[in-house]
Amino acid sequence: MNNLIQPKLLRDVIKLDKGKPPAQQGYYGPDAALYLTPDYLRGGAQPEHVKPSSNAVHVKDGETIVLWDGSNAGEIFRSKQGVLASTMARVIHSEDYDSNYFFFALKGWEGYLKGQTSGSGIPHVDKEVLGKLTLFEFPKTEQSKIAEVLSKVDQAIEHTESLIAKQQRIKTGLMRDILTRGIDEHGNLRSEETHQFKDSPLGRIPVEWGVKQIQDSNISLVDGDRGENYPKQDDLLDAGYCLFLSAKNVTCSGFQFSDCQFISETRHKKMGSGTVAKNDVILTTRGTVGNLAFSTGAEPYQVIRINSGMIILRNNEPGLLTPYFYESLRNLIFAIEHQRSGSGSAQPQLPARDIKMFHFLKPSPEEQNRIVDVCKHIENRRMDSYNSLLKLRSLKNALMQDLLTCKKRVTPLMEDMEVGS
Repeated sequence: MNNLIQPKLLRDVIKLDKGKPPAQQGYYGPDAALYLTPDYLRGGAQPEHVKPSSNAVHVKDGETIVLWDGSNAGEIFRSKQGVLASTMARVIHSEDYDSNYFFFALKGWEGYLKGQTSGSGIPHVDKEVLGKLTLFEFPKTEQSKIAEVLSKVDQAIEHTESLIAKQQRIKTGLMRDILTRGIDEHGNLRSEETHQFKDSPLGRIPVEWGVKQIQDSNISLVDGDRGENYPKQDDLLDAGYCLFLSAKNVTCSGFQFSDCQFISETRHKKMGSGTVAKNDVILTTRGTVGNLAFSTGAEPYQVIRINSGMIILRNNEPGLLTPYFYESLRNLIFAIEHQRSGSGSAQPQLPARDIKMFHFLKPSPEEQNRIVDVCKHIENRRMDSYNSLLKLRSLKNALMQDLLTCKKRVTPLMEDMEVGS
């Protein structure tokens, strides 16, 4: 660490302005202003127009804001022009700090600050904890360069997030087209102008395709373990153990093997039939309903069981390829059929009797293979973008750790790297 650059206590270099409740909400008069709430600043809500109170805190674009009260107290934002919500506070820093550098430097403490909130009711930022945070006071020219590096990474992250959102929108429409119109022997997406179509329970489909309900097919439903067999955490025995999945371990992207539960092999042998086999499709049916995973047989565990929040769909239907059935189920069938079946219970759930009523489409096996290949290509492109996003976020975290704590100086770094290239 360079001894010439010393950290300073935040309480010595800042002042706080706490936001105030508006005089009137839903106001569109001549003095109306945007009300800056956390949801709006995160990009998850439309701005609300209010009549500012006489002591309102008016902020400009780019100021540093901290969420003072609530479940995410300690979250750091870059402001937009408007009136600050009563749950937030503006952090005014001394002239010794570049505003962009100050934002990133305080943002680096966000995780710690959120973990140190106080209050027996609504959590809030502990002012003493905030004041004891330290920031390095580099020369302002160096602060600007640090902010420039981190801003470039932020821009690359925002661009990649925008690309992923665009890919998802395209994927949603394209997958529905592929799974209802198909791909002909020439590799072209069918259309009603060039091919014959017919009506089906899942919409207009090529005339050569078949339609079946699961209850009329050789697709069996295997329940997860329930009732008295529902196991608690076991010690891992030398005799062996197996993975016991709950619904939280099946996400919209397939299996998620962190935070798993294991049971002994002895208990596994005494339980029911909910053991996952190669080519099984697993569907969550309670709580977060509709997440699917496909067992390729290459999972990191030899024996996998599921609990009662899931069900196995085991395909033995002649002429139906399981990878196609899986893609069709997660990108088309579930969205249509579950919307019809619906469930009015407090906890969302999907009973087996409703799943048995689901319809599925049956092109020729050759066309099913073509459809699966296109689906994989689309998913691979999405995953490439997602992995790029993870790398950029990791890069940003590493840069913040190094540059904001004086472990590395920014000038040689800027000479050696091209951020986001």
